[in-house]
Amino acid sequence: MTAPTVRFTDERLANGLRLIIAEDHLAPVVAVCIWYAVGSKNEVPGKTGFAHLFEHVMFQGSRHVAKTEHMGLVQAAGGTLNGTTWLDRTNYFETMPSHQLELALWLEADRMATLLDALNQENLDNQRDVVKNEKRSSYDNRPYGQWFHKLQEQLFPPEHPYHHPTIGSMEDLDAASLEDVAAFFRTYYAPNNAVLAIAGDADPAQARAWVERYFGEIAANPRIPPLGDVSLPPTLGAESREVIEDRVPLPRHYFGFRAPCFGDPRLEALEVACQILAGGKGSRLYRRLVRDERIAQDVAFFALGFVGGASIAAGQATVRPGVDPEVVERAFEEELERLGREPVTADELARARALIETFELEALQRVEERADRLAMLATLLDDPDLINRQLERYLAVTPAEIQAVAAEVFRPENRVVLTYVPAAGAARGQDEESAA
Repeated sequence: MTAPTVRFTDERLANGLRLIIAEDHLAPVVAVCIWYAVGSKNEVPGKTGFAHLFEHVMFQGSRHVAKTEHMGLVQAAGGTLNGTTWLDRTNYFETMPSHQLELALWLEADRMATLLDALNQENLDNQRDVVKNEKRSSYDNRPYGQWFHKLQEQLFPPEHPYHHPTIGSMEDLDAASLEDVAAFFRTYYAPNNAVLAIAGDADPAQARAWVERYFGEIAANPRIPPLGDVSLPPTLGAESREVIEDRVPLPRHYFGFRAPCFGDPRLEALEVACQILAGGKGSRLYRRLVRDERIAQDVAFFALGFVGGASIAAGQATVRPGVDPEVVERAFEEELERLGREPVTADELARARALIETFELEALQRVEERADRLAMLATLLDDPDLINRQLERYLAVTPAEIQAVAAEVFRPENRVVLTYVPAAGAARGQDEESAA
């Protein structure tokens, strides 16, 4: 099946805001997605967590919108909304009935232009506490919760902007002053540091007029600091290992590797390799570790694409009760290394392509996904038209390309292995809690 072509316009306002509009009148729904080119990689030592903190602060009101009213207005209009933060970006999005497009645009423009009018010490303290509670519940106090942060620390050196977690540290969050936070907003939340994508049931001329009306007078920031050199060697140079005792029910291995950057065709070959390794019950890791040898409870393997010097390929395997964790680790690593020694079979490649094609076609049916991808590709690669070529690129990956990237990435000297083991008394305590 051929992927549908996403037709769109791409232009810039005088203040630098990049506007992408993909018109589609199939359903009376429109998606608005704004990507700011700021993530945790733009933070400096001692001031980590600011990008994520702002994701929360952005819902606390602006000059013309009361605290939490942004959410209330969207939901009352029949829409949905959210925001996310990651290493390379922060994004905000609404999906609305198409006749409510103007409301979504006005809300996004008002907080881009006037958020600091509503930012005060009470709001900052409140959202700081919310983020700290999120850090405790999602990472610090959750079984295996720190695994990704530990991989970051070992895959990226201390001076690299990917070394620290997006959520930041408790110490830096506590130390954040009102002026620190305001300066971060003034620096990065500028129209010339943003991409606004509109997809769905919208009239382009009317949408463009509203964007010009609400965003056009917002001043650009000509002094956005450059990121600097984030280049890295393609491999770590030596294997890194850590054993972590934690309140976990079963031993679990996490594996991490430096991988090619987002936009590099080698990363696409690696993503196809991930499907062959762990894409469902027909995958190599599932068949060997879970189904046949019955040494693991579950397996996973995936790639996370970044633009700042290297991406991450990562996987996990939870050890079945009574099994030696070293047996699981050895089997997992053997399957990764085998991928670099032997070409994949035609059946395996066909299965991986089918899984990817199904995912891509389903995703492109949703207006919110189209808006998000257009904004992402414009922000990270300056190439929004890749939305129309991405599936073709995946399907063109060859066995030789998979073998080459696997041999390049899955090398012992490029490997981080984290092994979680139950702390003394942890299993007994969890059994007691379950009984209670």
